This record gives sequence, C-alpha cells and structure tokens, in this order.
Amino acid sequence: MKKAEKPFFIQNLTEELKSATCLVLVDFTGLSVKKQQELKKRLSGVGARMLVTKNTLFKLAGKEAKTPDEVLTDTVLSGPTALIIGTADAIAPLQILGTFARESEVPQFKVGIIDSAFCDKEALIKLSVLPGKEALLGQFLGVLMGPTFGLVTTLQGNLQKLVYVLQEANQKR
Repeated sequence: MKKAEKPFFIQNLTEELKSATCLVLVDFTGLSVKKQQELKKRLSGVGARMLVTKNTLFKLAGKEAKTPDEVLTDTVLSGPTALIIGTADAIAPLQILGTFARESEVPQFKVGIIDSAFCDKEALIKLSVLPGKEALLGQFLGVLMGPTFGLVTTLQGNLQKLVYVLQEANQKR
C-alpha cells in the first residue's frame, strides 16, 4: 500500500469500526489461502467480512473509532491479525468462526467487541457455541408458554373426564 493511500484506508476502516456490531480479532497463522477464501465466503453469508491489515493501521483506526484500549494493546496486536467485522447479527460471525476453528483448528480467537462490550478469548469461545438467535428466541418462547400450556392441558383433562363420565352415564340408561 502506498503512503498516500493509507489515510483513506484508515478513514474507511474507522467508519467500518464505528458501524460494526461485532469486531473480532483472530490469529490466522497456518490458514491457507483456500481456507481463507472458504472462511470469507461463510462470513459473507451472515453479513460479516474478514479483513487482514497491518496492526499499526488498525491501531490508528481503532483510536479514531474510540475502540477500547484492551483491544489496542501491543500483546493483542502482535503477529498476524485478521479483523472480522460484522454489521448485522453480532453472534452469527462468532458462530461461523467457532465452527470453522473446530473443523480446522485455525483461526484462534484473540479478543473482540460484541455489541459494544469487550470480550476476551474465553468469552468469545463461550459465545461461539451458543445456538442462533432464532433458536434462542424459540427456547425463550417455549419457557414463556410452558406454564400456560400446562394449565390448558390440565383443564382439558378435567373436561375430558367429565365427557367420559357423561358418556358412561348415558350408556347405563
């Protein structure tokens, strides 16, 4: 990248960081080009993208975007670092990364920002194994509807017993 292009790149990256709902930094050491392309394709399906940039350029853009200092430390920004930037669902890119990492053991999570909250490696791993948003909403709805369904079933059982008793009384006549 030419020196004249760097300010424009930093400005564009700053805007992306500000609009992101999910920002995950990963170590992609050992990831072949073919695997990178496959990961990028999976991420694009959920509204996220993988970007490999120099750590110094990311640090400059992160400071302008007011990224938490925990993300911009020299220990986090050492070695090859790829940015996963998601703009739609905050958890879907994590799920894709988690699944991909379990399949190929690469990439390794570093840190991330999910819905403006800083997450370390362990938190990212825990979030990556959560079910999808629709599944969680379905489970929540099941928890809410469970007592109501139980009450309706109990009331129906009593009505069925009454009908059975009435049928038996009618047959005896």
